Amino acid sequence: MPRDLQRLLNDLKMDITSMATLAEEAVRKAVQSLLERDSKLAMEVLDGDDEINSLEMKIDEQCLRLLALKQPMAIDLRFITSALRVNSDLERVGDLAVNIAERAIELNDRPPLPFKVELAPLADVAISMLQDSITSFIHKDSLLAREVCKRDDVADKLATELVRDLLDHMVRDAPAIRRAVSLIIIDRCLERIADLATNVGESTILYVEGKSIKHHHYTD
Repeated sequence: MPRDLQRLLNDLKMDITSMATLAEEAVRKAVQSLLERDSKLAMEVLDGDDEINSLEMKIDEQCLRLLALKQPMAIDLRFITSALRVNSDLERVGDLAVNIAERAIELNDRPPLPFKVELAPLADVAISMLQDSITSFIHKDSLLAREVCKRDDVADKLATELVRDLLDHMVRDAPAIRRAVSLIIIDRCLERIADLATNVGESTILYVEGKSIKHHHYTD
């Protein structure tokens, strides 16, 4: 491989890693701001979104430049096209972190709900899936990517159970309905983050194995 192409690919990988770090940290802060009723953390998420958006644009430009000028082949081509997908997915993760942070600020300004909401287990699964999916992409670990994809069912189950619990409370406690709806939206954001982590896992498998597993079993 020409040295110039190798250097540019390494730069792209480093920027994807930076993007993933920012997105993951945004989700962690957004969830923490809710669990600890710390709106200062939520504001940090809102303030940091511009950096994520700017990096997304930079990575897009890098990918398109590589495709246009370097004419990469085989696994290098798959890496660049997969990086475009991963970049888009990570930007969406950042947007979802902003949504969670905005709801956290709203909830933190109101009294706590009179019932316990088990949000942490879903958040932990979604964040761990995101972290492992990026690790799999950076280190070309398609086995880890498949494990991430399988865990999406766990996230879906936790999200469904949480919504069911919130709906039950809403029936019994009408004054809590508005706050419970905000938590349902947060639940959906976390479920979607798990979905995006699954997307990254699928992109990793395409990059490493040259095989698309969309709409297929992850053990194929």
